[in-house]
Amino acid sequence: MSGRKGVLRRAWPVRDGERGASALEFAGMLPIVLLVAVAAVQLGVAGYAVQQAGTGARAAARVAAQDDIAGEYRAGGRNAMSGWTASRSSFALADGGEEVEVTATVTIPSLIPGIDSFGKASRSATMPAE
Repeated sequence: MSGRKGVLRRAWPVRDGERGASALEFAGMLPIVLLVAVAAVQLGVAGYAVQQAGTGARAAARVAAQDDIAGEYRAGGRNAMSGWTASRSSFALADGGEEVEVTATVTIPSLIPGIDSFGKASRSATMPAE
């Protein structure tokens, strides 16, 4: 060592009045970052509910199109869905003679305590009757 002091100096001087400024900025931004993260996850849950409604509607329409098991279309639709979406689903059958149309509706769950749901997601599927 050469004995020189101050070899490792900061690139810019730190003023006493600015100490802790970055911690304060982080603390101020943290609620916004958390809110955006919860909103992104809630959007993902809503998208998954829409996808599951479509899956349930297609499966229910396949079952409803078969004369021998047509009455079991609700069970067929729920069996094709994941457990937590199946328990929040309802099905409606529209029989049009040569075609059957089933509409599946899923209640979108909320991640925010105190809010029951974020609405409903509906999807329909049509299959030729056998």
